[in-house]
Amino acid sequence: MKLLRENLQKYFKPDNFFNRDLSWLEFNRRVFQEALVPTLPLLDKIKFISIFFSNLDEFYMIRIAGIKEQIRAKVIDTSIDGLTPVEQLRKIENSIQPMLKQIYDYWKEEIIPKLKENKIYICNLDEIAKEEREALNQYFIKEIYPVLTPLAFDPGRPFPYISNLSLSFAILVKKPNGEKHFARVKIPNILPRLLRIEDIIKPKSQNGVSNTHYKYIWISDLIKSNLSFLFPGLEVLEAYRFRITRDTDLEIQEDEADDLLQMIEENIKQRKFGSVVRLEVEKQMPEYMTETLIENLEITRDDVHIIDGKLGLSDINMLYDLQLPHLKEKPFHPVIHDFFDEEENIFSLIRQKDILLHHPYDSFQPVIDFIKHASRDPDVLAIKQTLYRVGSNSPIVKYLIEAAERKKQVAVLVELKARFDEENNIYWARELEKAGVHVVYGLVGLKTHAKMTLVVRKEADGVKRYVHLSSGNYNILTSKLYTDIGLFTANEEICADISEIFNYLTGYSEQSSFRKVIVAPVNKRQRFTELIEREIKNVLTGGKGHLIFKLNALVDPSLIASLYEASNKGVKIDLIVRGICCLIPQVPGLSENIRVICIIGRFLEHNRIYYFYNNGAEEVYVSSADLMPRNLDRRVEITFPILDNNLKKYLKKIVLDSSLRDNVKACVLLPTGNYVFNKNVFFEKKICHQEWLMNRTTTGTKKILRREIIE
Repeated sequence: MKLLRENLQKYFKPDNFFNRDLSWLEFNRRVFQEALVPTLPLLDKIKFISIFFSNLDEFYMIRIAGIKEQIRAKVIDTSIDGLTPVEQLRKIENSIQPMLKQIYDYWKEEIIPKLKENKIYICNLDEIAKEEREALNQYFIKEIYPVLTPLAFDPGRPFPYISNLSLSFAILVKKPNGEKHFARVKIPNILPRLLRIEDIIKPKSQNGVSNTHYKYIWISDLIKSNLSFLFPGLEVLEAYRFRITRDTDLEIQEDEADDLLQMIEENIKQRKFGSVVRLEVEKQMPEYMTETLIENLEITRDDVHIIDGKLGLSDINMLYDLQLPHLKEKPFHPVIHDFFDEEENIFSLIRQKDILLHHPYDSFQPVIDFIKHASRDPDVLAIKQTLYRVGSNSPIVKYLIEAAERKKQVAVLVELKARFDEENNIYWARELEKAGVHVVYGLVGLKTHAKMTLVVRKEADGVKRYVHLSSGNYNILTSKLYTDIGLFTANEEICADISEIFNYLTGYSEQSSFRKVIVAPVNKRQRFTELIEREIKNVLTGGKGHLIFKLNALVDPSLIASLYEASNKGVKIDLIVRGICCLIPQVPGLSENIRVICIIGRFLEHNRIYYFYNNGAEEVYVSSADLMPRNLDRRVEITFPILDNNLKKYLKKIVLDSSLRDNVKACVLLPTGNYVFNKNVFFEKKICHQEWLMNRTTTGTKKILRREIIE
């Protein structure tokens, strides 16, 4: 196989790769396109529009910030597709601008009228009755005015600090002597962007609030109409909204840190002072005011987005909270896996056979119960767990603390560098330490992204280990929104591997191989290359080769080159990539045997499943890792095998095959980088992967279908 690896160099050409950021933008376009689906209920359309804008904010805070930093540093190195940072930025902006126009037009021309049809009104001030306007003004004086802080800008007072993603007014005021001055008023994010007028006129404490219609006003419109209260004795000449986005990517020099927790805390404080990477202004803002902002924010004209609509539309997700079930998709409630129907000790259940959970179709409750029982079982000696994004008010952390209080050995790796969850994780790290839990923060230079729990229990025949491994986080909220795979097992080889991985994380280890589990950055890159080469070898010796990878992102050039080589040697390759895909499919002589689809639906497709046909001796792996350089080289990740044949069949037939047959939500990636809805199975009945899984869960057919697969 060494010769095959040497052949890969020929694939490392710019024309053979999509740009990762342009690919991500196409993914976000797909998110917006979900809002265009005619049959999708109105509030779910609004949810997808909100997600689009929230995604775009994070994209600017991280990816665009990084590219602009490269430009400032005069970096001329090219990306894998051959673009310099300047060229990347130009192409990104050229892609984003038409997208923004389309989505704002859709909001104004389709969503607003549909809201009105359903008696949900987002009003301008001139559209409401006089008594409503008076009530709103009184509300402003009592509830909003005390929170606002006007900040002047003149020779005695420097340009005010403006926080990331904050919505503000740029204001021109005139004194009685004719002098004109610039001021800024921030709209505090503790206030709702949309105010329901009925709640203000008839407070909820009274039983008079109308439930037949919902009338809203933008809080910024109300503030703008009352700005004179903030500048008594002055004339408010002009006021226009603007919003900035800052670089929020933390730069942590771990090898220089005496205390990683303290350093990250300090970096979080500095994050709010990151350089400005985007300025959004409403279309009506005059040129001189835009220039004032550009100069004082130390940006360029290229950093300005002129928006013909309301800024920060990610906030419209508050409308989704309306209790209007007829405007939402039918609610889905996860079910307890049928295997847990037995009134039996959870450890004896796991000892009988491996148990697979497929969230959110399967409830996350058994995972919580696993930690709960481990914390209270007198025979449990130790619990070890990794926490990446645990969420707030976590029952899992509560039971880990309880276990420590019961004098069990509890060791938890809390990943402090989980982006945007740093503060939450610092809080939990301190709470765990207070309870006597051994808390570690991972390895220098590496994020620990692996999701695993190890329980050590004393039993009649000796000490026994049990593990839970997952593609997703130990987060009860996201377990209802993300599709993930979890595995309970007492397999001795897997448990021994997990035990040694924890030792690798908490102590010192140079271990380079494991029994069953593949570990990044130790051996995942090498092992996956070998597994792909095995499929090639099987084809070359007269067999059949087939790969199915389901993941969030495919970026790594070396593994993409291996897939190109496999395609050219006759291996059939199906890729289900939710987000970024740098591989170009369906190109003759390069990737004609590779098909890529993307599924965007009501749940975020988050699980990573890797299937290798292996001449009929099929191997299936589940992983915490995508195929990106960071996951292969700069993170601790686990990829674990599914050894039980019945569970393998479930993942292959029920998860992977039904994803590939989806002709409702699935889109096919074209060699152009665009997506088109999957019509390859046009003459088959409609198959929606997520809908089908929900139906087989809620209709009670889940047990039957699983049994059919098993038997």
